[in-house]
Amino acid sequence: MRHATFRFYAELNDFLPPGDRQREVVRSFPDTPTVKDQVEACGIPHTEVDLILVNGVSVGFDHHLADGDRVSVYPVFEALDVTPLVHLRARPLREVRFVLDVHLGKLARRLRLLGFDAAWSRDAGDEELVALSLSEKRILLTRDRGLLKRRELTHAAAVRATDPRRQLAEVVERFDLARAAFPFTRCLACNGKLATVPKEDVMDRIPASTRRHYDAFLTCASCRRVFWWGAHGLRLREIVEEALGGR
Repeated sequence: MRHATFRFYAELNDFLPPGDRQREVVRSFPDTPTVKDQVEACGIPHTEVDLILVNGVSVGFDHHLADGDRVSVYPVFEALDVTPLVHLRARPLREVRFVLDVHLGKLARRLRLLGFDAAWSRDAGDEELVALSLSEKRILLTRDRGLLKRRELTHAAAVRATDPRRQLAEVVERFDLARAAFPFTRCLACNGKLATVPKEDVMDRIPASTRRHYDAFLTCASCRRVFWWGAHGLRLREIVEEALGGR
């Protein structure tokens, strides 16, 4: 039986059992598995890893472990320049778009509120989510760690928080979304793009009381819903301001 010693850094510890966090973990194996297999056996999805050092040398996921290896595993670096090393995560997407699993519907609506393309369906299964992520180059957001371990995924991230408010803050920070946000430009219901529309064009699609009190309207190019700044508008602005830090 061979052994290798692993050390996981920063937020990767969130995926480990409490007793294995912030400490060295010894793994045993009978043959020469790849470092990717052993990292995921520890509970770390490969989509969360950006750098692996084996005995101080940067390696790829397909590196085979030997007896006595010491392995250091790191998440994405924000400030440290690791350009000469082997990055394991795919390069960032030029256009940030998301697909979210069935349990993240409220997060999807909040991302749309900030103006981001966030695909979501209450009926989407794992195969459909992965296929959409790959075919449309969308970042898959999920709380299902097993789904994140799908070999074919290239752009995906675990959502750690359970409260939608905290989930939004987490995603905005991780992907540095504040500078790219265009609030109130997407339909919260279907993800389509919103555009201003003259009041006279939607008179037959809004309640009589709304016609009397409001003059500015938006309509969705996809589902044709009509939106206006009613009493809920203040709450929506508060969500935006909190998520973007008053940008």
